[in-house]
Amino acid sequence: MRDPRRITGVYAIESADPARSAAGFAGEQSSGTFTAVPGETDELRERFGAEVVELVETGEGLPSLPSRLAPATVRSARVAVEFPMENVGTDIATLLAAVAGNLFELGDLTACRLDELALPAEFVAAHAGPAYGVAGTRRSLDQPDGALIGTIVKPNIGLGEDEFRGVVRDLARAAIDLIKDDELLTDPAYLPLATRVRIATEEIRDAEQITGHPTMYAFNIAGDLAGLRARHDTVVAAGGRAVMLPIPLMGLPALEWLRTFAEVPIHGHRAGLAAQMRHPGLGVDYTVWQQLARLAGADHLHVGGLGSKFSETDDEVATNIRALQAPLGATTPVLPTLSSGQNVRTPAPTWQAVGSTDLLMLAGGGIIGHPQGSAAGVHSLRAAWDAAVGGEPLSDLAERDDAVAKALA
Repeated sequence: MRDPRRITGVYAIESADPARSAAGFAGEQSSGTFTAVPGETDELRERFGAEVVELVETGEGLPSLPSRLAPATVRSARVAVEFPMENVGTDIATLLAAVAGNLFELGDLTACRLDELALPAEFVAAHAGPAYGVAGTRRSLDQPDGALIGTIVKPNIGLGEDEFRGVVRDLARAAIDLIKDDELLTDPAYLPLATRVRIATEEIRDAEQITGHPTMYAFNIAGDLAGLRARHDTVVAAGGRAVMLPIPLMGLPALEWLRTFAEVPIHGHRAGLAAQMRHPGLGVDYTVWQQLARLAGADHLHVGGLGSKFSETDDEVATNIRALQAPLGATTPVLPTLSSGQNVRTPAPTWQAVGSTDLLMLAGGGIIGHPQGSAAGVHSLRAAWDAAVGGEPLSDLAERDDAVAKALA
């Protein structure tokens, strides 16, 4: 009997014959092969075969991607495909094999992108999701409201122990909410993770005696999978408040395993994700990927940033944020993390776009590069957020706030 529970993927495809190609990849990604084989019975296909349930052609044009078949023109279509949940169970890696596996390589598809993914309630409920999310992070920082302000250690690599200590001391005494490692900074011989943990936790504890403000440091614990737990334990044993995992580089199963023993929030970086989401004709949309990262246990997730140096438009970033804020079963809401070129000018358009301060804004140059120092950089961002929420123009704020005026200049 066919499993009534369905996993539904919605794809944007191109092909010389979209209907034939869609039926072909539905078979390729479930019970079928490119040619009939013994044992592939009607009963097997009925029970395990994926099914094209909707196809709408959307235009005709040149191929988006190269292929050995080299068609002169292709037709584009949106295709909805249902996969029986029995094929996948509740495993995230197996799910990806079904909905985002070999189909990207098929020669008759000159575009293939997974734009939407609908998961059965049983699949969602089988995963723990974030342990902390927005609410838990706010509790750790004693910050019940307002946008959270963070930064990245700069320079991102190459600092010795004394230079690193100076950077962390400066930022922690600026009463910042979060400091994080760069994705490039893992466990180098010149500044090992254990050394960073010791120095950063010392400086944060000392700063809190002065400012009264808790600071969270997200230590990058990427590396060999066998050592992941030991690196996490190093952070926790020293009193660290967060760990960071570059999720696309380590993999969603690694994130889900980390979630099983993590004692602090997991700051989910997305380094490497653009390789599968940047081209509109290939890969997986952010709104799909974030569902799986949430289920696997990320507490914070990077979404890009409005006005950033990255390729996404402001509308796409706003969509990323709203996707994280959308309900996903009973899972705890994730903290959207803005990064890349954030400064005093970006809170207003961000507030206008999403109407929420349940956000973490990371600003490197926007804090460390402030001409009056990091404390003024942190202050200027918080003031800019307050002004955005209150509807005050930034130019008016700058007339009465010198740190904001200097940041604008």
